[in-house]
Amino acid sequence: MLRVFLWSGGMEYFIELFFSGLTRGSIYALIALGYTMVYGIIGLINFAHGEIYMIGAFTSYIIATVLSIYGFPVLAIVVLAGFAAAIWSSAYGFTIEKLAYRPLRHAPRLSPLISAIGMSIFLQNYVLLAQTSDFLAFPELIPDFDFMEPVAHIVGTTDLVIILTTAAAMFGLTLLIKFTRIGKAMRATSQDRTMAMLVGINVDRVISMTFIIGSALAAIGGILIASHIGQINFYIGFIAGIKAFTAAVLGGIGSIPGAVLGGFVLGLTESFATGYVSSDYEDVFAFGLLVLILLFKPSGLLGRADIQKV
Repeated sequence: MLRVFLWSGGMEYFIELFFSGLTRGSIYALIALGYTMVYGIIGLINFAHGEIYMIGAFTSYIIATVLSIYGFPVLAIVVLAGFAAAIWSSAYGFTIEKLAYRPLRHAPRLSPLISAIGMSIFLQNYVLLAQTSDFLAFPELIPDFDFMEPVAHIVGTTDLVIILTTAAAMFGLTLLIKFTRIGKAMRATSQDRTMAMLVGINVDRVISMTFIIGSALAAIGGILIASHIGQINFYIGFIAGIKAFTAAVLGGIGSIPGAVLGGFVLGLTESFATGYVSSDYEDVFAFGLLVLILLFKPSGLLGRADIQKV
């Protein structure tokens, strides 16, 4: 009887929780990539990064709503809303780095940390005043694929798109950093900023580009999860940002594969804790796992104890 249960409803439930965890972990990973890139370059925790994710979701909501009114096809809405959200969020990331972080680059380490927290609170209240405190119904931008119908009760089309997008983002970032000129400049700046400047690298431009790329990835994550959940509000960035930062630390902050691995581990832990224990304890299990791993490996799963690499 137990075997029949495991290979019918029990196993199906396990697989459903597994893909739910991968989906949740993929969103954490997309946001964590921005955290880990910024930290790897300048050693700064950008606590306003979660709000960039929220702004990306709101931007895509506005663009998608306007285009729907004018009768644009779904594919055009997805492309244009995603492009607009990525560009607008990147502009916010670039501006935040210029105004809030660059002037404090040589200040004591506590100063940019306080500035980052202040920027996070400012952006939350800015969107609250500019939009609304209520939850808004987000349009379903990702249509259902016919070939997914037999397994739609286990893993949906949105889940698949989120997971594949995260995998593509990690692969693309890895290629960018290893084989492109800007990627080499990022690695040089991460290892020794002064020496990078001496050999002619424009460090300010490298740092700005890092904020731009991380903000664009956060915006994509905002669009995907908003389409998946079906609603947004001004506070979604704070919770997602805290979880993504936890994922980055768990995987080894400064490591791109570590950010993705940390996101998956955190997402799966929350999913299985919710499914087999209670949704009230998902954060207890998630942060308990973080403490346990850091006790035995303080630098994270894939982090380096000596010099953090991007």
